[in-house]
Amino acid sequence: MSETLTPMMQQYQLLRRDLPPETLLLFRLGDFYELFFQDALEAAPILNVALTKRGETPMCGVPYHAARGYLEKLLLAGKRVALCEQVGEVQSGKLVQREISRILSPGTLEDVGLQEGENNFTAAIFPMARSKQSGATQESCSYGLAYIDVSTGAFFVTVLPHQEQLLDELAMVAPAELLAPRSWESSLATIKGRWPRLEFLEETLFDLSGSAELLCSHFKVQSLDGFGCDDLQEGVVAAAALLRYLRGDLRRDLSHLVSFKPYRHHDTLLIDTATQSHLELVASRNAPAMTLLASLHRTKTPMGSRLLRDWILHPLGKITLIEARQEVIALFLDQPLLLKELREAFAGIRDVERALSRLSQNSGNARDLAVLGSSLGIVPAMRELLEKITSSSPLEAPLLTSLILRLHDLKELRTTLECALVEEPPAITKEGGMIRGGFDPMLDELRAASREGRDWIATLQEREIQRTGIKSLKVRFNAVFGYFIEVTKSNLAQVPADYHRKQTTANGERFITPALKEMEGKILGAQERSSALEYQIFQQLRGMVLEQISPIQEIAQAAGTLDLLASLAETARLFDYCRPHLEGGRRFFVKEGRHPVLDQMMREKSFVPNDTDLDAATQRMAIITGPNMAGKSTYLKQVALLTIMAQMGSYVPAKEMQLGLVDRLFTRVGANDDLSRGQSTFMVEMNETANILHHATERSLILLDEIGRGTATFDGLSLAWSVAEYLHDVTQARTIFATHYHELPDLARTRSGVINLNIAVREYHDEILFLHKIVAGAADRSYGIQVARLAGVPPMVIERAKEILTNLERAELNADGRPQLALHQLPLRRRRSRITQQEEGPTLFDRLEK
Repeated sequence: MSETLTPMMQQYQLLRRDLPPETLLLFRLGDFYELFFQDALEAAPILNVALTKRGETPMCGVPYHAARGYLEKLLLAGKRVALCEQVGEVQSGKLVQREISRILSPGTLEDVGLQEGENNFTAAIFPMARSKQSGATQESCSYGLAYIDVSTGAFFVTVLPHQEQLLDELAMVAPAELLAPRSWESSLATIKGRWPRLEFLEETLFDLSGSAELLCSHFKVQSLDGFGCDDLQEGVVAAAALLRYLRGDLRRDLSHLVSFKPYRHHDTLLIDTATQSHLELVASRNAPAMTLLASLHRTKTPMGSRLLRDWILHPLGKITLIEARQEVIALFLDQPLLLKELREAFAGIRDVERALSRLSQNSGNARDLAVLGSSLGIVPAMRELLEKITSSSPLEAPLLTSLILRLHDLKELRTTLECALVEEPPAITKEGGMIRGGFDPMLDELRAASREGRDWIATLQEREIQRTGIKSLKVRFNAVFGYFIEVTKSNLAQVPADYHRKQTTANGERFITPALKEMEGKILGAQERSSALEYQIFQQLRGMVLEQISPIQEIAQAAGTLDLLASLAETARLFDYCRPHLEGGRRFFVKEGRHPVLDQMMREKSFVPNDTDLDAATQRMAIITGPNMAGKSTYLKQVALLTIMAQMGSYVPAKEMQLGLVDRLFTRVGANDDLSRGQSTFMVEMNETANILHHATERSLILLDEIGRGTATFDGLSLAWSVAEYLHDVTQARTIFATHYHELPDLARTRSGVINLNIAVREYHDEILFLHKIVAGAADRSYGIQVARLAGVPPMVIERAKEILTNLERAELNADGRPQLALHQLPLRRRRSRITQQEEGPTLFDRLEK
């Protein structure tokens, strides 16, 4: 078939053959990128462009200068895209040389479709059986996970012990691309269902024996001991697979990946997928401004913004690390005027990580160099301010000292960049205009020659008008014909003999003279050599930057961390937050706590604060009753968000907070279905409840809202009672259980660790007022009928509902006036500490055994 193809299509086929499978090739033809054959058939509907034909070959194209928007469409559709550029000179009758310049994929975007405050990760999974005897089942596997943001150089590695935890972590990381070994395709069907972009690749990428060596070679170290990843073998394999994929399949230069960060699931507060969704930590379907991320987002730098998202989704699990962040915030709060100056300085630091990444991958331009130059220029003043803050306060913060040391003063580099670049460089690197005058003598000479030539051209028109007497004569220039003299038809008789015809137009003729031709050669030659020299200087500056890639990345990371800590300090100052006291026990005490999102949005109408008091023995479960609209769900979310803020190192909206560290946070708030998986609202509720019962520990914090409301009353009440018993007796976790079942508070009669709370209301002549205040005791009414009346339900329906309610309430109690539900109990064996047994005495189960 190749014999029948034109030379250009043969060139296309050769380039297409070397690309990874399922990659679309955008082939540069003049001012267009063209796609051919199956690529065109796939791309045309995504790009919404017309599908045409060259002979029998399907094709479609997009303008080269508008390619960015079209690329974004393809990448958001999950496609890989190879860009083929013209690298040789266009000569008549000759085939222009072409090469693949870049291969883009959804997880390796550099500047197309990226949000400044978000990462864009490519991730790899490597499952491994825990023992040789174990088969390849979900239960017997651990999962290595590695993910890289090519646009910033962020590189993380971990191991998850169960597939559910892997799914939870993927929900936080949200990779744009996800890779796994082909042999595990059937075992990872569940993950494929949640992440349709999961792609199964050849086993050679996931080489167990050579992974550590590959990473050592990339990072130029003898061993990985310094990274602290000895127990993360599966993660190391996943990390090496990512390097092979990015370097081999996508032909990426990864020199800006100078390190990776291993972490372990037990070092952080674990937040499962359902809890992330219920709490709307970083995303909200209905109100983007109502997330915890939005309420804390006062960072000035893109690095700080991305880091805030990571801190929210990965709160810490060690007191020493949390307190290190608290100390820096305390130091900033102690110096509010200097804090203001520091935050103003941060405003001048731009996205150093992404600029450095683009330059390292040879896709950057002079604007990226300018970003680095201006940002590095702020570092000395920023470091001086930080040292002034530390020396002016009696407080100590070792973390701040270590961050200051990472703010390297790259004086030679920043001075060179400042001297070399104009204030606003152009985006294109090969057309000149980047380098400041006076930086390079040879460049100045070429520019002077070009400028003198243009001055000569400018005076030529006036001289020729006087010489020929043709007042409409014009000296013009275009990229195709160069310089020429333009004369209209009515004046052609006055044209001198030394004018040589160059082109005929509709309105006249274009001419050239020997003198004009000579000067054109000088001007265009000088411009061409000037642009070439500027590009050479750009490459030299780029080389200087890449020689300092490691210290520049340290500056960017330190600046992002400092920016975030200063932002958290500013939030604490603005809204009167307190510093949480962390301890090793299981106390959870908050005095006058406020919901961090609603508190900021209700500044004109003050938010009603509430207390929380839980411990391991006498108050480990609080059952909250009260009417709809009173604020039970808000209170539960408030407790969860305060926990996350405290363990990410932030101050919290409260008068006081004491927290025994939480290992896992579970919330079951709100009603959601999952129609794509054929699951009703109640099935989703039960799935989430089952997950909590299976995975919660005594150090967890569990916040439940309306368990059992999605089924029949007796079924739901039975489930709610049994779940509460199990959490109290077996799990023994700190739990807040909000419910409309007024029978549930009777659990306090048989369980010493249960307390009853309710949302206070005031009632007058069938009118209710929500006070949004948590008080001791159980509510005896839900006020659902009153709420229905407020919603506009017809009066006849309301009156009839009251009659029915009265009839139902008469049957709730037994002959002695006691709730029927509390008369019998299901004994549960409990895993209790000796301290708990001494405090509470023998359980019903213990007595029955005897």
